[in-house]
Amino acid sequence: MQTYIVGGAVRDRLLGLPVKDRDFVVVGATPDDMLARGFRPVGKDFPVFLHPVTHEEYALARTERKTAPGYRGFVFHTDPSVTLEDDLIRRDLTINAIACAEDGRLIDPHGGQRDIEARVLRHVSDAFAEDPVRILRLARFAARFADFRIAGETLALCRRMVAEGEVDALVAERVWQEIAKGLLAPAPWRMFEVLLDCGALARLMPELVPAMALPDPLGVLRSTGPADDLAVRWASLWLPARDRGEGAAAAAERLKVPNDCRELAATALRESAALAEAGTMGPDALLALLERCDALRRPARFERLLRLAALAHGNPQAVTRCRLALAEAAQVDAGAIARRETDRARIPVAVRAARLAAITQALS
Repeated sequence: MQTYIVGGAVRDRLLGLPVKDRDFVVVGATPDDMLARGFRPVGKDFPVFLHPVTHEEYALARTERKTAPGYRGFVFHTDPSVTLEDDLIRRDLTINAIACAEDGRLIDPHGGQRDIEARVLRHVSDAFAEDPVRILRLARFAARFADFRIAGETLALCRRMVAEGEVDALVAERVWQEIAKGLLAPAPWRMFEVLLDCGALARLMPELVPAMALPDPLGVLRSTGPADDLAVRWASLWLPARDRGEGAAAAAERLKVPNDCRELAATALRESAALAEAGTMGPDALLALLERCDALRRPARFERLLRLAALAHGNPQAVTRCRLALAEAAQVDAGAIARRETDRARIPVAVRAARLAAITQALS
């Protein structure tokens, strides 16, 4: 029984990046051998075990056989005769197909170290074509490692997979899982450039394809920074064009995008023009904007909207004016007004009047 660290932990160490999680592959063992050593089984599709002390994942070396379209159409085979090389050749990219032995020796049969030095994302073998999720993973790695290019033969293979309909078998949840990871990467726009280049974007997010013909279609997403969360990045993907609202909603529905991302994108697209013009708005228009955006009840979301407005329009005066209006409106004591007002039907009118007065005084 031999144990190796594989995949991302080895790759990131070679790149000089922090290693967050370690995955292990075990050669020459059976499930009974693992259980006898106190490992706890967790794998559903193939044998994966948790270490009894560290709780890190240990997978038995395996081979795969394609039996049906899509990423679920595999039969996995594990037994003590499966070698490390058998396991590594089924992995997606050469940079992820490097193993490290217990003595620190690197096993790199597919030139992963060479590709790391050359900054190339390259598929390991033709087995890449059997799993359409790997197209999404490739695009996500391009977003994570912005200084890596994709090997020409790998891009050609992705195009062939798309033409053969492999990506059509992907389920929405799996697509969103990869899209979300790519959006949170350092260069998220690269994910969509890769998907467009290989043809997968037209199958997975057709609503975005027309916008990709515009000058700098991903410019707002390109302007996001490390502090911007997933909702901001998803919404920025569809800005600044207001006519992308229906497309964003349709894509979000099909991919089962979380509600906070959907709502932020819908509101940002609906109010994009108003937020851009807020720097010259009068008090009543500003208050109406706050009301439409539900800013008083959801100030954190409104702050995200202002961030998106700054990214899309670069108008600091508008952002400052919106913040000032919200701060003044929020200081109005609606409870005190309600207690003074004898006619309950007039309470909302009185509260709005007080807020408008506070905004007007602050802006003057």
